[in-house]
Amino acid sequence: MALIMTTPSSSPTLIAPSAAALGIDGRARTYEVRTFGCQMNVHDSERLSGSLESAGYVRADAGEDADVVVINTCAVRDNAAGKLYGTLGHLKSRKDKHDGMQIAVGGCLAQMDKEAVQQKAPWVDVVFGTHNMGSLPSLLERARHNGDAELEILESLEIFPSTLPTKRDSVHSGWVSISVGCNNTCTFCIVPSLRGKEKDRRPGDILNEIRLLVDDGAIEVTLLGQNVNSYGVEFGDRQAFGKLLRAAGEIEGLERVRFTSPHPAAFTDDVIDAMAETPAVMPQLHMPLQSGSDRILKAMRRSYRSEKFLGILDRVRERIPNAAITTDIIVGFPGETEEDFEETMRVVEQARFASAFTFQYSIREGTPAATMPDQVPKEIVQTRYERLAALQDRISREENEKQLGRELQVLVSTGEGKKDAETHRLTGRAEDNRLVHFEVPAGSAVPRPGDVVSVVVTHAAPFHLLADSVDGAPLRIRRTRAGDAWDRSQAESCAVPAPASEAGTPRAVSLGLPTLRIGV
Repeated sequence: MALIMTTPSSSPTLIAPSAAALGIDGRARTYEVRTFGCQMNVHDSERLSGSLESAGYVRADAGEDADVVVINTCAVRDNAAGKLYGTLGHLKSRKDKHDGMQIAVGGCLAQMDKEAVQQKAPWVDVVFGTHNMGSLPSLLERARHNGDAELEILESLEIFPSTLPTKRDSVHSGWVSISVGCNNTCTFCIVPSLRGKEKDRRPGDILNEIRLLVDDGAIEVTLLGQNVNSYGVEFGDRQAFGKLLRAAGEIEGLERVRFTSPHPAAFTDDVIDAMAETPAVMPQLHMPLQSGSDRILKAMRRSYRSEKFLGILDRVRERIPNAAITTDIIVGFPGETEEDFEETMRVVEQARFASAFTFQYSIREGTPAATMPDQVPKEIVQTRYERLAALQDRISREENEKQLGRELQVLVSTGEGKKDAETHRLTGRAEDNRLVHFEVPAGSAVPRPGDVVSVVVTHAAPFHLLADSVDGAPLRIRRTRAGDAWDRSQAESCAVPAPASEAGTPRAVSLGLPTLRIGV
């Protein structure tokens, strides 16, 4: 038997076993969740997976055709719809050959398009929004029972997502949502209308969830919010985020705290102080610039200007000299002139970002920017995008070259090194979140995902660092609780499958994370 752990200060959302989780042969049906979009969507997908497993579904093995395919969509960029409908078209041919297969579409694009998904792809069985993720198992059951599609789009948050069960993708790291929604009115962004006004979680609930993650073996957490540093606006404490960072840093066993994404307008010095004075908070900051032109920033309704933005970076580096700062930039916003673009290039050169996520502006229906005059021609946007990318690639390489010869503490990950097998390396993240591929010398012990290795950087490229052994000395490995948790997860994954009579019994999936297994 397994007990689901909850915290006394939270109200867990229990997912009842679903009859739809059983196939006609009495075996548990399999599922697959595909995620499009940001870290918030990745976190939401872990909640969707947890809800399905609590209802009795089991995750499909890699390469297996799942009985249920869930697509968690993004609506930030114009190509989101094209990507969704292209995927749905491919899934239709699979569904035609797979008796009883169901397809569900959720997330931001589902919230925005509502009935359009079923109109364009009538073979979709379930459409649900950002405010009712916990309804997915019951919607799948109703669709299967009634033989008809189910559409449920709520206009306000039904339950806070973090009270839902979760199925984590990583044993050593976890996402912790501290707020949902956004109170900003950026003219290019559709998110506030899809996720609603900001709702903040109680600090005690957040810290309890982090403790549960740590108890389950995690040594790293990332705090999530649409505008993470405005946390506290609901209960009137402007310094709540800095206090939260400090409190999280005091949790025993938690080694790395990260957060994303802040907003420059609300980024205050008390947060910088908390970062600098809390050893567990990593020397990394993702600070979205969007544009270096003050005129364009005003048109975007970004309530800061380039001078303030650069001032924040200066103060961060003064307190945290080794901080790696990354950003988001939009190229070709309506009305952007060559002079505006040159301002962006100037700020990027001065800012010295470790890396940047650069995007070509695309029209999103429902945003003020979609109807603005002076939309920039595609060919001009493309040229500017390439110029900016070339500049940032040079800066990224130069900043990474400063790491040559440095000893880094790298948290070993899984799946981030696509060429690890052929290069005989492993991959992980340094404390500043730089991607590091490192060699395991012949005869050396092999670290587990979640362990920490000490390596020296031998080569720098724009998007990664290499740490190869110079003298063949054994790799220095610090075995961690997270590595132990990875060992346990591998052992559990090799367990004998449940018999058909038990296939509908929900697996132990936690509501904040860990489970206690008690023999009976």
